[in-house]
Amino acid sequence: MRYLHTMVRVTDVEKSLDFYCNKLGLKEVRRIENEQGRFTLIFLAASEDEKSGTEARAPLIELTHNWDPEDYKGGRNFGHLAYEVDDIYATCQHLQDRGVTINRPPRDGYMAFIKSPDGISIELLQKGAAKEKAEPWASMANTGTW
Repeated sequence: MRYLHTMVRVTDVEKSLDFYCNKLGLKEVRRIENEQGRFTLIFLAASEDEKSGTEARAPLIELTHNWDPEDYKGGRNFGHLAYEVDDIYATCQHLQDRGVTINRPPRDGYMAFIKSPDGISIELLQKGAAKEKAEPWASMANTGTW
């Protein structure tokens, strides 16, 4: 068995691509437009997975945009996506500088949570051991839910 992708339903393709690509740093590796089914699938890979996401088609996030408006509540949602990052503090600062709210700051030097424009929780985990606690993160309170 091999992990292929996680599907996330999105309501606004441009806002979602701005978040996932321009702010989080993922790369679009392929796109499928299905006129008969009235949906668009956009597959994104993390920078270290871009080559395998293109060649082996894994691991990826599949952004699904249904052309007909739909309110995604209840059983149409899920827990969170998770990414390992080289430097949790630099990553959170990069995101914060671009207007992304750090919902659960990396107070422990290891884990943080942010949300996509559609409210999908994204967990960021420090690669390897936790970094030493550092300000402003160590004393920063949670914002909203995560």
